[in-house]
Formats: sequence, C-alpha cells, structure tokens
Amino acid sequence: MPSRLLLVRHGQTTWHAENRYAGISDVPLTAEGLAQADDLGVWAKERGVDAVVCSPLSRARRTAAPAATALGVEPDVVEGLREVDFGWGEGRTIAEMAAEDADAVRRFREDAEAGAFPGSEPPSAAARRATAALLGTAARHPERTVLVVAHNTLIRIALCALLGVPVGRYRTVFPRLENAAVTEIEVRGDEVSLLSLNVPTRRARTAGAGDSAT
Repeated sequence: MPSRLLLVRHGQTTWHAENRYAGISDVPLTAEGLAQADDLGVWAKERGVDAVVCSPLSRARRTAAPAATALGVEPDVVEGLREVDFGWGEGRTIAEMAAEDADAVRRFREDAEAGAFPGSEPPSAAARRATAALLGTAARHPERTVLVVAHNTLIRIALCALLGVPVGRYRTVFPRLENAAVTEIEVRGDEVSLLSLNVPTRRARTAGAGDSAT
C-alpha cells in the first residue's frame, strides 16, 4: 500500500540568509528559521502526520523537533538524508565563486552533474543515497504519512531521480524550495508520484525567506 512522504526543507540558517552554500557544514537556524520550525510543528499536528524522519545535520534536526514534540514521537535520524557536500563551493556565494573562476560557475549552472564543483559530491552520488533513504522510509511506514526534514539540494536531486528526470538538471526543473515548505510524494513500492510542490506551512504573518542558490 502507498505511503505519503512530506518532504520539507529545514528552516532558514545564517548562511542561507546570506545566500551561501550550506552543505555538510553545520550551520544554525536564524530566529526566522526557528519560527518556521515552530509553525511546521503546528502544521504537522493539524495534517495528521504519523512519523518524523530527518537528516543528521542540526539545522534539520532542530526544524523537525517541534513537529516530533507535537506528535509525541521520536524523530528517526537518517544518515542518507544529509545535504550534498559542495566542496569548493561550501560556505561561499555564487558571486564569490564567479570572481575566482567564472567558467566553473558557468559549467555548474549548465549541468550540475557534468559541472559539479571541484571536491563536491556529484548529484548522481547524492541521488543514490537520497532515493535509498526515501524509499527505505516509505517501506518502513506503509500506509502512513511521514514528515521528512532534509535539505534544498538533496530533495531536488532526489525528486529528479525518483521521477525519471536527469539529476544534473535539478536546478532548472526544481529551481527553488522554500524553507519549511512541503513537497508531497506518494510511494507505492518503487513507483513515485508527485502530489504537490513547495506548499507553505507558515501561519498568517511574515512569509518565510529562502535562498535561491542551493
């Protein structure tokens, strides 16, 4: 029977507020990110989520915590959901990288797989672990709805892989996921359907900010 996975990008961090690539670096949430996490917890309770899964990085665990508390469950930390390692791009802005090597940035923008940043994890490698983590989560929770808190680039790459889109095109096919917004997929064995994309979970006040770089 199918499972529903609610894929959520973590709340805003200090680096994302500056539009810096935050991959494997453990960067804290901003005050805005903490508010986004709290609102996600309220939304998850109202949505009727059965389980919570998250990346091991602290920004994802902290975003998942209010939802887990509201639902009375322990979050399942899954190593395969960690963000992509951006290598040379880690902690930098596109402008900073372009000033140093404009050709490297151009190649990345044209095809993130063939033009992956030096020292980074290629999208194809990230796709293998991300899809294994998501399909494994669905298999462990048949007929249930699971909140999965992970990362902007990883989720977009996973969506491409699961839906049969070349992973090197993740930046153009899925240009942006907002912080704490939900993308819902249905998983039936190895078959995956996209049900909704980038749906806000904020309550009625200032909308959450996000970055467009990663």
